Amino acid sequence: MKRLLKWLGIAAIAFVVVGAVIAAGAAGLRYSSSEQFCTSCHEMNAFAYAEFKGTVHDRNASGVRAACSDCHVPREAVPMMIRKVEALREVYGHLTGIIDTKEKYEAHRYEMAKREWTRLKATDSATCRHCHNEAAMDPELQSEKARTRHAKAKAEGLTCIDCHAGIAHTEPEGPGPRELKVGMK
Repeated sequence: MKRLLKWLGIAAIAFVVVGAVIAAGAAGLRYSSSEQFCTSCHEMNAFAYAEFKGTVHDRNASGVRAACSDCHVPREAVPMMIRKVEALREVYGHLTGIIDTKEKYEAHRYEMAKREWTRLKATDSATCRHCHNEAAMDPELQSEKARTRHAKAKAEGLTCIDCHAGIAHTEPEGPGPRELKVGMK
């Protein structure tokens, strides 16, 4: 009986420890996806976030607002974890000052945009589609130009970022997302 109680005690402690680790991990993931976290470093606040302010994703008639993570962090568990590991490059860049001035940021703008465009194209703009549900779009409420372009884009196998690059951040000089050859999942 003593042995059983000992093992039950160990199991209970293990359960509590594992639960605490999972809860801490979930809290860490949630916090590291918050706008407060994303804009806590100088580079993101002064450059990327500053140009996002006032865009249609920041302020619009419907009042729906996108936060950094809505576009840059997938919601599904495995893609989110992959993206979090990839984001270590951004932490490294912050710690080493790779883009800590406007000049350095601009020098790396195309490379950063291309990385995001590639990710969006590879996932058929999955993060866009979390908010923009194609099935819920009413073509009759779109302009004729938008209806025509959406139909053409669908027929050509294009994804959101192919046409809507530069909608939340200044688009860099150079080839755009349409010119990137990336297979969609």
